[in-house]
Amino acid sequence: MTKITLPELGEGIDQATVACIHFRQGDTIEQEDDLLEVVTDKATFNVAAGTAGVVKEILVKEHQEVKIGETLALIEP
Repeated sequence: MTKITLPELGEGIDQATVACIHFRQGDTIEQEDDLLEVVTDKATFNVAAGTAGVVKEILVKEHQEVKIGETLALIEP
């Protein structure tokens, strides 16, 4: 199982808000697919899956604030 976490987004940014989730539990995802979109007070960022597989669980909801390093989803290869 692969944990997808919120990556470093830039200097001085320690959290973001989930704007849009592009996949649901059970969907097949490719490594280059954007799993979700997050926004900060500085910019909007896409978070890529980074691995191919099946989305086992989405651990966040739209409009939820998340911290850098927080687990967003679990993907099973």
